[in-house]
Amino acid sequence: MKPDGITLLRHLLQVWAFALVIATLQYAFMPERPYGPPVAYSLIISTLAWAIIDLGRRLMPSAAETGWPPGWAGVLLVLTGITVGYLLGTFLADQLCRHYGWYLAGGGANTATPLRTSILITALAGVVVSYYFYSANKGAYLERKMREARQHANEARLKLLEAQLEPHMLFNTLANLRALIGTDAARAQTMLDHMIAYLRATLAASRNSDSTHTLQAEFDRLRDYLALMSIRMGPRLSCTLDLPAPLAAQPVPALLLQPLVENSIQHGLEPKVEGGSIRVSARQEGPDLVLEVADTGVGLAPPAGATGTTTGPGFGVAQVRERLATVYGSRSTVALCAGADGGTRATLRLPLRP
Repeated sequence: MKPDGITLLRHLLQVWAFALVIATLQYAFMPERPYGPPVAYSLIISTLAWAIIDLGRRLMPSAAETGWPPGWAGVLLVLTGITVGYLLGTFLADQLCRHYGWYLAGGGANTATPLRTSILITALAGVVVSYYFYSANKGAYLERKMREARQHANEARLKLLEAQLEPHMLFNTLANLRALIGTDAARAQTMLDHMIAYLRATLAASRNSDSTHTLQAEFDRLRDYLALMSIRMGPRLSCTLDLPAPLAAQPVPALLLQPLVENSIQHGLEPKVEGGSIRVSARQEGPDLVLEVADTGVGLAPPAGATGTTTGPGFGVAQVRERLATVYGSRSTVALCAGADGGTRATLRLPLRP
């Protein structure tokens, strides 16, 4: 185990704080004696014991769960640290106190602190502090393992959500293609070519190890998808993609906006005879990234007597909401409301990555 300077300094300061508490308690029980000797003894003994134990355990084979030598090796290290720390520390503190004249007249090491009491205090303090650091290391190890387990669970959940999303998107796209084959074979063939290219790019992006890609890549996939849908709807579909350059590199879950765009077309614009427009935009609001999919379709309420072979808009919205919650937790929101011009507007809010 490599010594970490900041960790060592933090441990040393904690040991000194504990030593000062002990010295103060000793002085509180014997106020007729000077405060200097117990402080000197406590600080020097604790520093030497800490150096032997904390530095020594880093030079020995240690258990990954605790960072301490396992079994009797750890016990012997603590006993050695306490014993050497007490003997050497007592000698040095005695020399220091004599040099600066901190003892009472005629006093010495054995009169500043009774020998048996000082041994008992040193042993108890050494065991307590060693157990504190042992428990802290073990707690930190368990916390790291819990974070790793949560991260693995989130990754598995994202993969599951993507596994649900890809067949859903493919099924709906093929349904569009089937409808076009019966009315315009040439356009159907062109649509099939675009679909193959779109699926190749989309599936490659969605299988990234971290299940994310840049916002620019997300908008590129949407541009491909809207080009695909434009073949089917012709002039009934117009679209606008608005991605500010400073936000292009922001990482987002792959295929995040695609279900919302798909909903806008299938449940908002296609049922409308004259068609309409769809606008996908991104903007920054404070520390948040705001993504918006707005259309001028039939709105939230489904048209009377409408039938279809695809799943409803609830699946796409639920997918997006669940994926954002998995990645960002309570820092993300998904809002679906009526647009100002009668269509539907879906707004996603998630934290910006620095």
